Amino acid sequence: ATYLVESGGGSVQIGGRLRLTCEGSEPRYKRRSMAWFRQVPGRDQREGVASIDINGDINYADSVKGRFTISEENVLNGVKLQMDSLEAEDTAMYYCAADSRLMNTAMSLDDRWYRTWGQGTQVTVSS
Repeated sequence: ATYLVESGGGSVQIGGRLRLTCEGSEPRYKRRSMAWFRQVPGRDQREGVASIDINGDINYADSVKGRFTISEENVLNGVKLQMDSLEAEDTAMYYCAADSRLMNTAMSLDDRWYRTWGQGTQVTVSS
């Protein structure tokens, strides 16, 4: 079965750091695009945080540029998200997403284009 599994979430103080990991069941070349999204309770839409494709093209939401870094996790056929200088506004459920298609910049951070999703991992940032 095709799946994505996130790990690494937790509670951290403002200014702290966390690393999220997404493990995939399929070889990386079958998931040309992978991304991290987040969702805050009460909001229907998931916000695109960072994306990476098999060509190495990377995109970030403006709100996380300079603080978050997405990279490949080759052993787990997935991706990682290093989150530094965390802010209270980063509190959310974080989801890993994947799709077999390559995407342009706008599509890469749009949740409507991804067909495989993980169950999510909670990140809580507080003072």
